[in-house]
Amino acid sequence: MPWKPPTIGNRTVAILGAGVLGIHLVLFGRRISCVWAAGGYNVAIRDPNAEQRASALNFINNNIANFYKIFGNTNTNMGQYAAYDDVDSAVKDAWFVVEAVPEILDLKINTFAELAHKAPKDCILGSNSSSFKSRFMVEKMNDEDKKRVLNVHYTMPPVRVTEFMTSTFTDPAIFPFLEEKHRDVGLLPATARKESTGFIINRLWAAMKRETLMILSEGVTDPEKIDELFIEMFGAKAGPCAAMDGVGLDTVALIEENYIKERGLPSYPVEWLRENYVSRGKLGAKSGNGGLYPAGYTTKKDTSSQHDNLAAPTLYLLDVGVGENVDSNFFSSGKIYAASSNGQNVRKLADNLPCPDGIGISLSQGRMFWSNMGIPNANDGTIESASLDGSDRKVIVPAGAVHTPKQLTIDHINGKVYFCDREGMRVHRVNFDGSDHEVLVQTGDFNNPAEKSDQRNHCVGITVDPKHGKFYWTQKGPSKAGQGRIFRANINTPAGATATSRSDVELLFENLPEPIDLEIDPVAEILYWTDRGEHPVGNSVNRAYVGSGSDGKVPAAPKFEVLTRHLHEAIGLSLDNVNKHIYFVDMGGSVYRSDLDGHNKTVMYSGKNAFTGLALTHNSL
Repeated sequence: MPWKPPTIGNRTVAILGAGVLGIHLVLFGRRISCVWAAGGYNVAIRDPNAEQRASALNFINNNIANFYKIFGNTNTNMGQYAAYDDVDSAVKDAWFVVEAVPEILDLKINTFAELAHKAPKDCILGSNSSSFKSRFMVEKMNDEDKKRVLNVHYTMPPVRVTEFMTSTFTDPAIFPFLEEKHRDVGLLPATARKESTGFIINRLWAAMKRETLMILSEGVTDPEKIDELFIEMFGAKAGPCAAMDGVGLDTVALIEENYIKERGLPSYPVEWLRENYVSRGKLGAKSGNGGLYPAGYTTKKDTSSQHDNLAAPTLYLLDVGVGENVDSNFFSSGKIYAASSNGQNVRKLADNLPCPDGIGISLSQGRMFWSNMGIPNANDGTIESASLDGSDRKVIVPAGAVHTPKQLTIDHINGKVYFCDREGMRVHRVNFDGSDHEVLVQTGDFNNPAEKSDQRNHCVGITVDPKHGKFYWTQKGPSKAGQGRIFRANINTPAGATATSRSDVELLFENLPEPIDLEIDPVAEILYWTDRGEHPVGNSVNRAYVGSGSDGKVPAAPKFEVLTRHLHEAIGLSLDNVNKHIYFVDMGGSVYRSDLDGHNKTVMYSGKNAFTGLALTHNSL
């Protein structure tokens, strides 16, 4: 029978990605999904990991408008998109399925056998594999089902190139149909004239990768020089070494091993790559350990290359509402924005917030959490949560249960939200739904005017280190008075102790200008904080080692270093441990990024805002 195209209507393009390798869903699954949704087609994503699903949807939320502009779509409406933990739900209404699972042949064979049973019988089944022929993936399928299987490879959207290739069984009529649909969403499709190990662009790219690895493994030169010469000679936007770091060196090794087996190519370049990089966890941009380049190299302000910013975070910013364009009611003019790490693609997620101050993100819950100070003398602060797109807002700590909540942080391991309470002079902890509300530290009674007016008791910044069982907080003191302090205590309150009688509270630093928000690197045991006090030490970002000695305590009078200065009322900060950066904001309306040592400070965004809180997620990972 002649092949009959599937009816589309409201049916979906289903993308099957696997979190076990991570980078496949990053480079392909999420980006493929975003292209189709931006082009007006409904999309279903499948991943068994809840955090990966939430992160995938968040990536689309933050990028779909930009993809719509890049691809120049003529469709007036964007498509709907959803994520599922099971294959059945993801493919039940699909007209087209793309598997983007790791480059492991047995996994692909079993995936296509499952799709033959679970996807509609008219559904086209594509493999995004760039190294395995789809002919090898259909051995558990019957002859009729084999006719709707092909290779379809997306060259890292938003690059437009998409290639198709037969499995030798594929019905030829499928190709013009798929080319038309891909052009419809702004892609540039091309069909290989015959079966090949690797597509047209992939084979050219494989040759460049292979020779580059040979040069490096033989010690002829270094990655920087290869890329410098390549860009100069060919006018490229990125060199092969930076590109391999962007793809992921573990993925590069898996793909190259397949070429080696099929073509009898030398194996020593991949063996060198595995021994010196992959086995040491240096997988490239995604790993936090660097790769051929140091960590953070591919996170650039210039996004001209498709390999830049693959591991860059999304920023979530709280605007307290005291900028130039003040709403009529200051106490309800706060907003939440999401933005790319380079300060682009800014979009508003929520507004009408009563003086927001601290924010945290839980990808496992698919939610953001923030504090609202309310009116400082009214004891009407709240803690809210919402989905990552700003919908489904819920108050999880009501007015009266917290006075003036400030910085908020999340214990992802134990599923807790921590927050400081300035005029309430307390440190609090709750579950994600607001239950099990605990007061961990209380430095005064807000019903006592003398104690409430003593700003040395005011708790402001907080961070938690579940790995070492500690939480840290600041008591800032009067404005720019040099009376600020930083404390820490155990996550588990000592038996018989109360919030006012804890014996495990340690004073780490005192006589600071005005310490505000905190962040901890639990691996290095380094504490970072902003200080809003006077120059030369104030309006700065600082850090100090707070690891324990043999007695379990920080050495007496630990030293700290000032990393960067000259901020305009410094407040929120967040660590990007993947790219080894610090992001921080000030109430002057700027968002900054620097290296972990404070060098290379860059203004990523500056506007008519007054930023307070800052959080980030790596939605690409």
